[in-house]
Formats: sequence, C-alpha cells, structure tokens
Amino acid sequence: MTQRSVGTETRPTQVILILLALAFLAFFLVMPLLAVFSEALKQGLEPFLEAVVNPDALAAIKLTLLIAAISVPLNVIFGLAASWAITKFSFPGKNLLLTLIDLPFSVSPVVSGLIFVLLFGAQGLLGPWLAEHDLKIIFAVPGIILATVFITFPFVARELIPLMMEQGKDDEEAAVSLGANGWQTFWHVTLPNIRWGLLYGVLLCNARAMGEFGAVSVVSGHIRGETNTMPLHVEILYNEYDFVGAFAVASLLAALALVTLVLKSVLEWRFDLHSGAKH
Repeated sequence: MTQRSVGTETRPTQVILILLALAFLAFFLVMPLLAVFSEALKQGLEPFLEAVVNPDALAAIKLTLLIAAISVPLNVIFGLAASWAITKFSFPGKNLLLTLIDLPFSVSPVVSGLIFVLLFGAQGLLGPWLAEHDLKIIFAVPGIILATVFITFPFVARELIPLMMEQGKDDEEAAVSLGANGWQTFWHVTLPNIRWGLLYGVLLCNARAMGEFGAVSVVSGHIRGETNTMPLHVEILYNEYDFVGAFAVASLLAALALVTLVLKSVLEWRFDLHSGAKH
C-alpha cells in the first residue's frame, strides 16, 4: 500500500483545517481587536479624543516612544555584534553566549524587573552607591530603559544568527582577499545580505518594546506623567473604571500592533522574494 505523501489531503480535510484556523484567528485575534476599538469609540469620537490628548496619556505615549527609540538602536548594535561574532568566528564561550541571548525568553518579565530592583533599588546591591551620587535608576526612566533593553535584546540577534549561518562567510572572505577592510566588508557585503532579516528583527523588537508590561511595571513606580508607559497607563485607567480612556489608549497600542503586522508581512514577502531571486 502506497503511503499518502504530504500535501495530498482530501478537499474536505483541507476545508475543515482552513475553517478551524480562521475560526481560531477570529475568536482570539479579530474579536478582541474589534472589542477594543468598539469600547474606545462607544461614547463617540469626542470622549475618545479627550482621553488620547489627556496630559497623562500624552506623557505615556511620549515615554513609550522614547523607550522604543533608545532600546531598539541599542539592540540593533548588540544583535549585529553578537550575530557577527557567533557566525563568523570561533571563540571560547560561544555556546554560553548563545544561551545567554535566549535568557529573556526563559525568564518571566516580572522576575527580570525584580532583578533590576535588587541591583539598583534603594536596598539593592548598588543602591547605597547610587544614592550617594544622587543617581536614580529604579522608579525612573533609566530603569525602564534597562528593563526594556533586557527583555528585547534577543529579537534582533535571533533573527540574524540563523540567516548569517545559512549564508556562511565565503562572501566576507572573498572581500577580505580582495583588500577590503573590516568596515568595508560589513557595509558592502554583510549588511546588504542581511538587511531584510535585520529590518524584520527591528520590527519585532520595536513591537515588544512598546508593549512590554511586566518588567516595566516592576521598575517604573507607576508615577503618572513621569514613568507610566502606555500599557501601564491603560492598567491604571482600567482600575479606576475609566473604561473609555483605557480602551482609547489601548486602541492606539492595537493600531501600532496592526501597523507592525502589516510591515512584518511586507518584509517577509520582500525577504522571500530576495531569497528566491538569489537562488
């Protein structure tokens, strides 16, 4: 008896699988998004706009964008350096570095935030020294940046490492043999080969940076107008039964997520097109 090959399922089976996938997406993705936007606009456009332009909401939006603007470039630098080192060189501790890159994926964000409190808090390891020099990290913007960078630093590296491993290092070796220095090799050979993967990693990193809640909640102190990011502001408004305000700010986060999803899809298409053309 001949074994059925992969991809030869009957038409009814294909239809059932597709319908199950669409039903799952509708229930867990589309319906929650519609609920967020409908609740945000439930009382009309004017209350929605008032909630968005509220000084505390604007401060939360600005802080969220600031955190993303700082943490994403830092993670790009780290991701490029780590992926370059791991894929192009052999050195002691290489496997350890790979393991450490995955650490934020295996540690709860709340635990990650608590680690920074134990290090930089008033009663933490470095707390007395920071207080002596009038430096404030916990319950301030620097602590939020540190927590966000820690949570998001695997995204760029984890997108680039498999891609650069697949590409190998023949192109770089050829460039060096022709007289190119390290910077020229990176700028004219490596970067063009990884640009779509890099942009994809940047998008994922930016989305997580703007939406991070657990670690930021621990280190922020929930100070209105100062250390509240958009997710934290949503929580405060919801706990105060200001549902229109909470869902209004949440709808902005949802809109940013949808934009990120569209850009992600476009980059995936461009990356597949580029890979197909290369092969």
